[in-house]
This record gives sequence, structure tokens and C-alpha cells, in this order.
Amino acid sequence: MRNLRLLLLMAMIPFAPAIADRVVVMLSGVDRVISRYRLSAEDRAVRCATECLASLHQPAGDPQAGDWRATVVEPGQSLAQYALSDPIRPTAGRNVIYVQPLGDFAPAERQIVELSAEFLELYFCCPVTLLPDAGEAVVPPEARRIHAVTREEQFLAPWITTDFLKPQLPDDALALIALTTGDLWPGENWNFVFGQASLSDRVGVWSMARLGDPEIGEDHFRECLRRTLKTATHETGHMFSMKHCIFFECNMSGSGSLEEGDRYPLSLCPDCLAKLHWSTRTEPVDRLKALAQFCERNGLVQDLAYYRNAAARLTGTDAAGQD
Repeated sequence: MRNLRLLLLMAMIPFAPAIADRVVVMLSGVDRVISRYRLSAEDRAVRCATECLASLHQPAGDPQAGDWRATVVEPGQSLAQYALSDPIRPTAGRNVIYVQPLGDFAPAERQIVELSAEFLELYFCCPVTLLPDAGEAVVPPEARRIHAVTREEQFLAPWITTDFLKPQLPDDALALIALTTGDLWPGENWNFVFGQASLSDRVGVWSMARLGDPEIGEDHFRECLRRTLKTATHETGHMFSMKHCIFFECNMSGSGSLEEGDRYPLSLCPDCLAKLHWSTRTEPVDRLKALAQFCERNGLVQDLAYYRNAAARLTGTDAAGQD
């Protein structure tokens, strides 16, 4: 497979600037076909079970100007590629997701912290532990800066993940992720980042700073909650070793702006859902029903409709979802 990919890459070099994103999709397709047959029949059945959800998801089209895929070329990741990459996944002794609040939270922000922990537990089918708050004072001066345009203080995301979180990773932690009210930047030549997580080190961080003000009223609260849940689950997905999705508009799609992120759903596409259920070995319908109940309780109407429809299709109660 490696030799085939090299030959294809060499053949495309003269045309790479114009068709780089299409080359990546083509190479991913080659890998998907070849690696698919290295999985067991049981594992392939996991992907087949999610196929009936494809029509509920919008395929990824050409990116708009300024979108993540317009500036970053990524290879994508099939279920087979994921399963064969030795990904981070729950084990009997390492299955807890820890959430570390970092900063000062207003009452509505505090509520979103608690709802985020609840949602993560339902989304990833793993127990979640909400840790006591850590104040902003833990972030040293060398991991802070003033944004040149907003004039707001920012925290250095790699310091939080590598210097703060990684040394205190609990033995039973599947993942440890910080939620901060502070704005984040990931390093030199970067403006900001909504969150950052490692595909291998089981640590990550996400920020509420650019997601809206939940203190204004109910509509603003729901908007901030939905954006926070998207960012939390996206970054935690990375800690399950999931790469950015390039095949559908998906919660694992890369996002370079708030406007782009708002276009993507709070749900996983058939490919990424198959990865999650391969990883956790949980029953997908029960998960979808639990997420629907959460959305109903918290006024997330659009997502409620999706989760109900997806559960119905997987149980065969929706004829439109049958092959």
C-alpha cells in the first residue's frame, strides 16, 4: 500500500498546487479500500450498521474561502485506518474522562461546565469526573500574551496540555481535558484556537472565550451551550485518536472560525460514529436515545431531531432509512 501511495503522489506532483485537496481524498479512498479488508467481519459490520445514517449527513463539498480545508490539507481517516492505528480507547483500568475547569466562571458558565461533563459522558459512553476548579493563577506569565487586535489576554494551549495537565494525568484517565474561560492560542504565527488536543497523550483543552455570552438570556445560553458541547466533543474525539473528518460535514470536521463551526452538526458522521462504537463497543441506539433526551431537556431542538431520526433508522422503525 505504501508503494502504491508513493507512485500516486509522484504522478500528481506537477499538479499538486491546484488539486492538493482532491489528491488527498483520492489517496484516502485507496487506503479505505485496501485497509478495509484487513478488518474482521465483525468490525466491518460496525461500519455497515452506520451506513443507513448517511442520508442524514451532508457530504463535504468544496470548502468556502477561509474554511479549515481551504488552508489545511489533511488525509482523512476511515474506520479501518483508525482501527489499525492502535488508537486510544477505553480499557478496564483506563476508562474515565476527567474535566478540569480552569478560570473564573459566572453562574451561567458554571451551568455549561456541568452540562458539558454530562454530555461528554453520554457522547463517549464513558464515566466523566468533573474536577475541582483550578484558578487562572496556575498559568505562568510565560504562557500568557495580550492579543494584538482584541487586547484580551490569551493562554498558551500547549502549556496547559503538556506542562499543566500531562503531569497530573490520573492512572485511570482515558482522557484529561481542561475547560477554560480564557482565550487560547497554540503558538507562534497563530491568532487563536478554540481548542487543542493530542491524538496520543490523552490531554486536551478547549475554551469558552469566543463562544458567546450565556449570561445575556436563554437564546444566548443555548447558543453558547451548543458551541461548547461541539468543541468539547470534537477535542475529546481527538483524544480517542480520531483525526479530522473530510468526507462529511461532521462534528470532527476541522473549523477555523466560529461561522464555519456553526455550520457543522453536534453529531458524528457514519465514518466517525463507526470509529466511536468500534472503540467503545457500546450499543449505538441506546447512546442516540440518551443524547436525544439530553437535547430535549436543554432545548437543543435541531440536535434532538437528528438523534431521534438516527435512533429510529438504526432500529428499523424509519422505512426511509432502510437499504
